Amino acid sequence: MKALLYENSLPRLVLTKLLSTLSPSAFVGPLAPMQLREIPEPRLPADDWVVLRTRVCGLCGSDYKQVFMNGSYDNPMTAMISFPQVLGHEVVATIESVGSEVKSRKIGERVVLNPWLSCLTRGLPLCEWCEKGELAQCRNFCHGTIDAGIHTGNSRHATGGFAPLMPAHESQCIPIPDEISDDEAVLADPFAVALHSILHWPPPDSGAVCVYGCGTLGLLTIAILRAIYPEVRVLAVARFAHQAELAKKMGAEFVMEHQPVEAIIERVGNELGAELQVPWRGLPMLNGGVDVVYDTVSAPETLEVGVRIVRSRGSIVVTGVEPPRRFEWTPLYFKEISLIGSNAFAIEEYDGRRQHAMLWYFEFIRTKAIDVTPIITHRYSLDDYKTAFMSCYDQGRSGAVKVLFDY
Repeated sequence: MKALLYENSLPRLVLTKLLSTLSPSAFVGPLAPMQLREIPEPRLPADDWVVLRTRVCGLCGSDYKQVFMNGSYDNPMTAMISFPQVLGHEVVATIESVGSEVKSRKIGERVVLNPWLSCLTRGLPLCEWCEKGELAQCRNFCHGTIDAGIHTGNSRHATGGFAPLMPAHESQCIPIPDEISDDEAVLADPFAVALHSILHWPPPDSGAVCVYGCGTLGLLTIAILRAIYPEVRVLAVARFAHQAELAKKMGAEFVMEHQPVEAIIERVGNELGAELQVPWRGLPMLNGGVDVVYDTVSAPETLEVGVRIVRSRGSIVVTGVEPPRRFEWTPLYFKEISLIGSNAFAIEEYDGRRQHAMLWYFEFIRTKAIDVTPIITHRYSLDDYKTAFMSCYDQGRSGAVKVLFDY
């Protein structure tokens, strides 16, 4: 079968990085680490696994950041991945075949993928995190019946949705209600990421928040806040005009341009009646500000602005992944700000009940009339992967937000 295979080849990595300085198309060129290749059909790692036939797969920001080499080699997360990889973990699929020990799933079911490769998928007793339903904090991402990988797509044994067929443990397959479309279901993973960040670090009643970044995660964060915290003021920062338009559609009160950053700080201060404190040089900070910043970009610039616009003892919740560098963060200690990392999703508690975040998404579609499918902007076949990834690279020109592979 044809699949997008990503190889950890040093010559390809070096040549692609050099050639990308001449043209970003090098990231999907003939020398790039990722190529469309013929690979064998999936082999089940254990008898309680199934084979899925991909229906639709989203391109996650983590996928194209890897393709565009937007990361650092000293990132400790590299200890928990294995190669070669077939990326793609935002998957809607149909169960094609089942192993002899599969008990809970059957051939023909339409499912959404819960991608975490935690203890149960690896044939191991549950660690303390998995016992609590916090699968993204599992202690065994490098152990068990499959090679290292935190989720489908970054373990060589758990290939992902950038292929027509892929393996999955039966516990990873969440049935999709008949009334939920494929387009709705494919957003379950990023929706769950945004939901996790809000349920664990919610805004106060009648408070104010700033959603920094209006890509997929930012737009979903806005939609969730508007649905479950309707009295909270939602401010947003967008890089592109098409993102700003979608942010307003999802419920943002107003949307600020990402540059100049001084204007963001001043606008937040004006809207919330917070005093602007101007230093001898550099960016000002607010005496007061928003209660929570949901930073879906998490670049040094966004964090630097975040510590200036959040109130004393407010929170900055980080869901984005960008390479680090120095920034002036004195307000972090001065205002006693909580800087919090938010990783993926798990079993989530809301309204006195606990269930998987993706099940909450399906319930919200039915009970809160949430429709976030307008963020789906582009569709491609796997054969047209180069165009798909380049639309993600230049979102200002393409107008891309959520890009899909259709099968």
